[in-house]
Amino acid sequence: MLFSTLGLCEELLKAIAEQGYARPSAIQVTAIPAVLSGRDVMAAAQTGTGKTAAFVLPVLQGLMNKAPCDSKQVRVLIITPTRELAAQVALSVERYSQYLPVRSCAAFGGIRIDSQIEKLRSKVDVLTATPGRLLDLFDRQALDFTEIEVVVFDEADRMLELGFSKEIQRIHSLLPMVRQTLMFSATFSTAIKTLAKGMLNNPQLIELAGLNKTVDAVKQVIHPVDKSRKSELLIHLLKTHRWPQVLVFSRTKEGADRLVIQLEQAGITSAAIHANRSQHARTLVLDGFRNGTVKVLVATDIASRGIDISQLPCVINVDLPYVAEDYVHRIGRTGRAGAAGIAISLFSDDETKQLVAIERAIGRKFSLERIPGFMPSKKAVLKGEDDEDEYGNFEADAKPRRKGRANARKNHRNR
Repeated sequence: MLFSTLGLCEELLKAIAEQGYARPSAIQVTAIPAVLSGRDVMAAAQTGTGKTAAFVLPVLQGLMNKAPCDSKQVRVLIITPTRELAAQVALSVERYSQYLPVRSCAAFGGIRIDSQIEKLRSKVDVLTATPGRLLDLFDRQALDFTEIEVVVFDEADRMLELGFSKEIQRIHSLLPMVRQTLMFSATFSTAIKTLAKGMLNNPQLIELAGLNKTVDAVKQVIHPVDKSRKSELLIHLLKTHRWPQVLVFSRTKEGADRLVIQLEQAGITSAAIHANRSQHARTLVLDGFRNGTVKVLVATDIASRGIDISQLPCVINVDLPYVAEDYVHRIGRTGRAGAAGIAISLFSDDETKQLVAIERAIGRKFSLERIPGFMPSKKAVLKGEDDEDEYGNFEADAKPRRKGRANARKNHRNR
């Protein structure tokens, strides 16, 4: 199937071709006609399958032949959980609308609000924003919601994980009664489905893959190693395989900064991105990673859904995440749009519970691949799912999971 069969205008087809896409992905084939029909849509698909274009393209098509918005008004509102994702989606809007008379901008924390207020005064059709900055603009009377025709909640599950429930409810109360609502995400939890019941009107439900399933194109490898030697093994892997670019995940901001120092000392160009860095610094780092001047990007989970690098060959988890679903989003940065990718996790024996939780979430068992010279001094033993003596029906996972969500809420405060 070709994009031309989906009812998109010539201006959009030209922009799509210039981005190098020839055929739509499965989520795009299903979602684009649904959005064009005017229906509310609730869509879940594996990460890296083209969800952004699945809503951006039909939303832009709907703006064809519309008069420009008045000052402080927008027709389309796209809400994302993080600054990085807001910037990424806004860039997609800009690229796909280059041949359309559509004006767009992004609004998120970490940079001065004055410039964003000025843009809204100059008439904007599509606004991509994080919940906190969006409400800040509204409270300053810099934005009026009355003319909104379409609202998109992107990565809705992540918004709840980051503690945006109250903000989402308030935004919902401010939206016009008559509108089209789209909810896109990698996963849909029970909490998200409950939330959607009060926000969407008879939505078309699109689920192309099971919840929390990873992209099939990603090869997943687990290397056991002593915790104290993880950075040493990371450097060994980077120098051995010589990947052109690698995204490395650390569980903490301090750990990410330490890894960058160690990588630089080993002669590997790297940079860190996390909530403690200013928005300007984070933007510069991401730009460097996209243009190839930064070979290794070390990130915390704040970046797991906001980075879209074409042909990224490898993701390495130096630490396993506390929340199993975060593993899916981390490794989803590689193997995108059908391309091959590899996800490597460095596993120490204190992470057994996290590993078992990840295996349950993705529905597969990992085999451990030991690296000569990095054999762990203490062999980790993985129990089976029915071994209640070790895991007590996995109730032991509750504490680290809560800690993971607490860390997520802390990141939310740095939005």
